[in-house]
Amino acid sequence: MMILLSIFGKTLRILNQEIKDKNMYKLKGRVKAVNQTVQVSDKFAKREFVVTDESEKYPQDIMLQLTQDKCDLLNAVTVNQEVEVSFNLRGRGWTNPQGEVKYFNTLEAWKIELIGAPVVSAVQSDDLPF
Repeated sequence: MMILLSIFGKTLRILNQEIKDKNMYKLKGRVKAVNQTVQVSDKFAKREFVVTDESEKYPQDIMLQLTQDKCDLLNAVTVNQEVEVSFNLRGRGWTNPQGEVKYFNTLEAWKIELIGAPVVSAVQSDDLPF
């Protein structure tokens, strides 16, 4: 019975990671800008930053954001540092006062790894003892 529970627990952990990975993206590049945290409302804070992706012929400046307690992840990051950012793609619709529906996309960062440095992350490990 213990062996079955152990196998089940490991299988469940692997499946959960695969589901997370399907909604996750990564970007490597050099930090171009780090903005201050903005308190949008009493319950919502965000912090934007820009990473330059130089992997193609024409570099791309990509803006990402952190929200809530993850805003502090940028405290250890400075301009010109090389990073790898893990993020999710988010989208939503909004109807303006004229009744037109507009759509927005957000690159929601949740982990920043300094290249050649320890990982800075708000994600906690779910490792089980078996």
